[in-house]
Amino acid sequence: MHRDLHRDTRARLALVCAFLLSVSALLPAQQNSGGIAPPGSPKADPGTKKVLGLADIGRWNRIANAALSADGKWMTYVITPNEGDGTLTVRQLDGGKTFAIPVGSAPVFSDDSRYVGYFVAPASAGGGRGGRGGGGRGQAAPGAPAAGGQRRFELLDLSTGEKFPVPEALTFKFSKGSHFLAVRTNKANQAAKHNGADLVLRELATGLTQNIGNANLYDFDDAGRMLAYTVDAADRNGNGVVVIDLATSQSKVLSSAALDYDQLTWGDKGASLAVLRGDKKKEDLQRDNTLLIWQDVSGVKPRAVEYDPSKDASFPKGYVLSEFSAPRWTRDGSRVYVGLKDQELDKATPAPGAEPQANVDVWHWKDAEVQSVQVIRLTQERRATLPAVFNVASGKLVRVSDEVMRNVTPTAEPKWAIGRVDTTYRTEVQWGGSKSDYFRVNTETGDRALIEKGLTRTMGNSPDGKWFLYLKNKNIVAYNTETGKNTVLGAGDKMSFIDAEDDHPYEKPTYGVAGWSRDGKSVLVNHRFDLYSLSLDGGKPVNLTGGVGDAQQIMFRLVRLDRAGGSGRGGRGGGGGAFSAPGAEEDEGVDLSKPLLLSAYGEWTKKSGYYTLAPGAKPVPLVFEDAAVGGAIKAEKADRVIFTKQTFSQSPDYWLSNTSFTSPSKLTDANPFIDEYAWGSKKLVDFKNSKGQHLQGTLTLPANYQPGKKYPMLVYFYELLSNTHNQFPMPQFDDRPHFAEYASDGYVIFQPDIVYEIGKPGSSALDCVTSGVKKVIEMGYADPKHIGIQGHSWGGYQTSFILTQTDMFAAVVTGAPPTDLVSFYDETYPGTGTLQQGIVEVGQVRMGTNPWDSHQLFEEQSAVYNVRNIKTPFLILHGTADNAVDWHQGLELYGAAKRWGKQVILLSYPGEPHHLAKKENQKDFQERMKQFFDHYLKGTPAPKWMTDGVPQTKKGGPIQ
Repeated sequence: MHRDLHRDTRARLALVCAFLLSVSALLPAQQNSGGIAPPGSPKADPGTKKVLGLADIGRWNRIANAALSADGKWMTYVITPNEGDGTLTVRQLDGGKTFAIPVGSAPVFSDDSRYVGYFVAPASAGGGRGGRGGGGRGQAAPGAPAAGGQRRFELLDLSTGEKFPVPEALTFKFSKGSHFLAVRTNKANQAAKHNGADLVLRELATGLTQNIGNANLYDFDDAGRMLAYTVDAADRNGNGVVVIDLATSQSKVLSSAALDYDQLTWGDKGASLAVLRGDKKKEDLQRDNTLLIWQDVSGVKPRAVEYDPSKDASFPKGYVLSEFSAPRWTRDGSRVYVGLKDQELDKATPAPGAEPQANVDVWHWKDAEVQSVQVIRLTQERRATLPAVFNVASGKLVRVSDEVMRNVTPTAEPKWAIGRVDTTYRTEVQWGGSKSDYFRVNTETGDRALIEKGLTRTMGNSPDGKWFLYLKNKNIVAYNTETGKNTVLGAGDKMSFIDAEDDHPYEKPTYGVAGWSRDGKSVLVNHRFDLYSLSLDGGKPVNLTGGVGDAQQIMFRLVRLDRAGGSGRGGRGGGGGAFSAPGAEEDEGVDLSKPLLLSAYGEWTKKSGYYTLAPGAKPVPLVFEDAAVGGAIKAEKADRVIFTKQTFSQSPDYWLSNTSFTSPSKLTDANPFIDEYAWGSKKLVDFKNSKGQHLQGTLTLPANYQPGKKYPMLVYFYELLSNTHNQFPMPQFDDRPHFAEYASDGYVIFQPDIVYEIGKPGSSALDCVTSGVKKVIEMGYADPKHIGIQGHSWGGYQTSFILTQTDMFAAVVTGAPPTDLVSFYDETYPGTGTLQQGIVEVGQVRMGTNPWDSHQLFEEQSAVYNVRNIKTPFLILHGTADNAVDWHQGLELYGAAKRWGKQVILLSYPGEPHHLAKKENQKDFQERMKQFFDHYLKGTPAPKWMTDGVPQTKKGGPIQ
């Protein structure tokens, strides 16, 4: 189930819903790319600009895989159009070199910035990206060679332009220091039972290449001095663990046996290595494994430690060490976390002559999780393990979990872990966070100490493992794992860090943790606008941003460019499958003695950018514009930063600057042809609902807007959308209206914010939407007789309800809508199997009660029970395989409206999920929706499908 992401402020979209997917598809998904248009490129004549239409959507591009080399001299990005294959670009930032790799993907720079590795995949025959739900992969260029139809790997030498290809590549990884590269290929015979394949090891300085056969798992140690791999050959001939000393090229067999080797894992500190080795008896379902550990692998005689559960009398009977859980080293290398799993008989093959077994799911009132959830999680549950800790020095295994406390999270301090027990609360109606009891677990003895019962909001552990943070009675509490004592942070001060604006009927969350101080004395937490430091001894909060955020209504949030992902390296591996040492990127905390980088967002202005905060000073803007500025990525070893900037009329592109954001220069031009089209503009609208609450909406004015002229208007909303004011409306194949397309064709588009009263979600939406629309009419932008409204998912519920309450709108389109809250309450969220009770009572629907106690209220807030009030023609979209809102919810509204003679059309797409996935269906709906609105809002002739319908015998072919 998609959990509710609590809002830092009104600026954060309340877009996550358990049954309703977010509106994020309307925003630029990972920005896509283009190259700079040549100097002097002709601009379209404003008088000859064309209207953006469905036929134009395929050419629009997005940017992905943006990264900087460690020295800041090179950048990668992938340009992918909605239709067609993408192109990987590797660009020199201080020179003229540019490498274009058709259908390249997943680029990774070597540490020394001399090489970049990437994959090249087969062409997708022009399928392209397709849109939000799918419709193409954007892979290898036409004519690009790819053996057997599989992707190949290429290593590009940036100094010479030479390429080293490896066909049939599966994964790749650079060693630390960039001395070596390893590429694992796909196994030659996919049907073979063994998993070994060729592993290509290349010394980058000399170009010497070694081919290793029958390799399965592989990884470089964290220092980049050793390569370890497992052998998985036919008939287990030669299976084992081998390490190569990369300095001497000498190989060493650490273990060899006709057994299976799995989950190869290097430790963070020193040359320590762990692996599981085992075999499965024919009658058993699980493999019986032993744990093999080697310390000082680079030495002449590594110290070997073997833990065999069959020789440990204390090992729990009926359990095995499971390969479903990778060994996880503690930071100091003294312990290894492993997973235990109960052994079962293998029931896959029925006995000869056995009768067929019944296929029945037993739904029982004592089920902690209903059968539908269990079915969906079956594969996950079959791989679930119980954590245990192996002490390398003593050779002792300690159980830190059991069937009741299944979840245990290690801390950075090897002695302690945090355990969670939720069994008591599983049957409670909940959403956006479930209750659990939390325990401190001693990994040396397995002893447990209760931290707190019934917690919903926890905020993680400190980098040193000394503190565990959680919310209790509206207070942030720090638990000291060493002393076992709790401290209420900010005690004695009236400052609250609870997000009081969160309008769900559950325990309100905090604004979130920004980080921990490097000296271990404080935790950094967000307030609505400012950043605070809370002393872990319970002292008075310190406003690090000096109240500037609250005074200027600017939301400041800490940005860590030193963290993993901020360097632009993207790790040393690519493509998945190669094992990496857990915890390799350690968080040392925030150094408060140095200037901090803050992101900034204007609550009411919608400006955004970055500020700097010197110790003891107030925030100073570096870049703060009327645009959406963000996504900063820093070069690991240079003062260089790339970031994105976009507005409604400016495609999201990358800019180059330094950490002071001075003199930024534009790097990409994803969609230079935007000037060919008539484009709209944006305006913020302030308004109040009937309760006097100050709200905003973002208003899109049509291309060539003429002041004083009243235009047809389309209203689209979800929850809070005014903060999308500066988002570029990327044209794409989808199942929602494209604002750029409608604005190009003479529409005004209004997106008002919604706030909710508990128990009255539909009425709240009605109030806020109609209040905002009246304001826009009053301002003279909209023709009051030609206003349409559209919403999808949660927006579909609200749109359907509004349809039954007012005749303000001339046409309504509702997509995947819950329409009957009574029946919806006991349905399942098909994607997860979860009952919808939680989301209805305390989640996004916000009823705060149930249908038995408040049946009349549920009917009042449901469109189905109010259909006789409908006076507006409307269109319903629903896929029959909707994985969030059952298709019957749309059918109920159609059936009820049809019964009472209302003008309703249901566009039902067989086999489609919550958001249309097939490009042909996305195009079909976009065209029909535009025809529907054009007819009722602009007076264009209605097509035959609208006036007469489409019989099954006439189904298919072009829209008529």
